[in-house]
Amino acid sequence: MNLSLCTVIASPSLERPITDWLLEQEIISGFTSLEVHGHGSKPESLSLIEQVEGRKKQIMFQIHMTSDIESVFINNLKQNFNDADIHYWIVPILAAGSLINNS
Repeated sequence: MNLSLCTVIASPSLERPITDWLLEQEIISGFTSLEVHGHGSKPESLSLIEQVEGRKKQIMFQIHMTSDIESVFINNLKQNFNDADIHYWIVPILAAGSLINNS
């Protein structure tokens, strides 16, 4: 079974709607969210304060999934957040597991 990690980056205003949406997705078993800062070359997308600080506050979600549901997941994300400023990428996972001894 091939595994993938989908990373979704959005503005903090979308944290609650995306969190609620992810919790409703039966095709995934969970996710991680973190507050991050974006850095880029599009100053027009930054507020004046963000331009001075050189960074933009963002929320990042990471979702571990099997490769066969990637397109379904992204299509559902697009349908539910069609006009939102969301960036995503998907990369293969070479190894994953838990260090908890389940014996």
